[in-house]
Amino acid sequence: MIQPLGPFDYIIVGAGSAGCLLANRLSCNPEVRVLLLEAGGADDYFWIGIPVGYLYTIANPRTDWCYQTQPDEHLAGRSIHYARGRVLGGSSSINAMIHMRGQREDWDHWAALGNRGWSWQDVVPVFRALEDYEGGAVHGYGSGGEVRVENPRVHWEIIDAWRDAAAACGIPKIECFNSGDNFGCAYFQMNQRRGRRWSAVNAFLQPARARGNLTVLTQAVVQRLVFAGRECIGVEFLRDGVLQRAEARRETLLAAGAIGSPQLLQLSGVGPQQLLQALQIPLVHALPGVGENLQDHLQIRMQYRVAARTLNGIANRWWGRAGMALQYLAWRTGPLTMPPSQAGAFAKSDPAQPSPNLEWHVQPLSLDRFGAPLHEFPAITPSVCNLRPSSRGWVRIRSPQAADAPHIKLNYLDTEEDRSIAVAGMHFTRRIMSAAPLARYAPQEFRPGTAAGSDAELLRAAGELGTTIFHPVGTCKMGRDPMAVVDADLRVHGVARLRVIDASIMPRITSGNTNAPTYVIAELGARKVLAG
Repeated sequence: MIQPLGPFDYIIVGAGSAGCLLANRLSCNPEVRVLLLEAGGADDYFWIGIPVGYLYTIANPRTDWCYQTQPDEHLAGRSIHYARGRVLGGSSSINAMIHMRGQREDWDHWAALGNRGWSWQDVVPVFRALEDYEGGAVHGYGSGGEVRVENPRVHWEIIDAWRDAAAACGIPKIECFNSGDNFGCAYFQMNQRRGRRWSAVNAFLQPARARGNLTVLTQAVVQRLVFAGRECIGVEFLRDGVLQRAEARRETLLAAGAIGSPQLLQLSGVGPQQLLQALQIPLVHALPGVGENLQDHLQIRMQYRVAARTLNGIANRWWGRAGMALQYLAWRTGPLTMPPSQAGAFAKSDPAQPSPNLEWHVQPLSLDRFGAPLHEFPAITPSVCNLRPSSRGWVRIRSPQAADAPHIKLNYLDTEEDRSIAVAGMHFTRRIMSAAPLARYAPQEFRPGTAAGSDAELLRAAGELGTTIFHPVGTCKMGRDPMAVVDADLRVHGVARLRVIDASIMPRITSGNTNAPTYVIAELGARKVLAG
């Protein structure tokens, strides 16, 4: 027996970064009824609000889907943990909080593919309208928007020295990123307010929760989209063991992210025909690109012992932990306000690149993996990644059941270009770590170690050390080609009253952290929905 619910004008699947913004914008009109469905729970877990709490929310099934990828040949055959937010706010409730727009070339590339309205010139005003920078409308940032952007509340001598070393290697020190060409080295700006995480719930959902026309349901796992022919008329979802059906009089909007959105389309009969036939899922519409084009940033976590104060030495001592807690409680400063990475740098792997294609995330700490204890010795981790990988992976359901996690295959380092850039990035990291400004800290490479000297050895080390920065995108890409899933208005090709509005629509990944671009995708998507 299916329990009916509604009807609603709009149904939004997923209350992450995109879904929270969409719920806010669409419910502004009191005459419109909006249903927001979230498979996870409430964002009331203690560690969500404390920035360093990512150490306790990632790989925690209370807040993370805890996906595992398929083994990758070029990652030494490894399968890796793949975190995605399973809570109100989605990944904005567990992410690194780094505010990064991407670069001009990223967005202009989207527009050059025929996606009108998505160029850098188009999106910069949207970024500024959303932003509320603590310094006001300076450095190109906006002021007064919902997305709070603040500077770090703790600095490290070793990070300052790393910036000096990068400058000595030709990467200049700059005030901040996000100007369109990120070449340089700076501390990251973060989505925080006075030392607390500022998620999509804080920014968009909380201000809208009191509206009588907005219904928010948590622990609501959508099983499939409901179609009448090729027209999406609603969803079926499971909540508290009861199967319910909600009707959407206007549109259904998928905002479940680069894993969840293609999974739900495939479960509902929209996707690669051969896959759906193999799983005996009735075909609604054949779209071969659903779940394909998966892209992510692979970070290569090189690590160095240093003769300096780092988080390792503080967090591994009871008095250090007590001091951090006191500093945070009294002044909302100190290491508990830290995102995983404090500073970053952007540069080109070779002069032929149109814009910087390497990014470093520099951490004043080291550990074997997320969730593992920090090392007992002082160390830093200058991770380097290729911002525009040419390797492509996929997301494919493995059964007709929504409860079964899909197969996720990244195909990291699958192309010769990506392998070459990985090695170039590691060589560049070594040059920085060998520069004069770091000499007094006596850096000693322990991962991968100086024994890895040749390009072949470094490539093997890249496969052994490489892991995700949690930036999956592209699995419902926007465009006009045969593998495109949505058009420039984010409508699903060949299906009526259905859009995808999240990071899965990116034709190519942006150069940097992907949360801020997802807000822009949602804002432009909301405008397109309201325009009809």
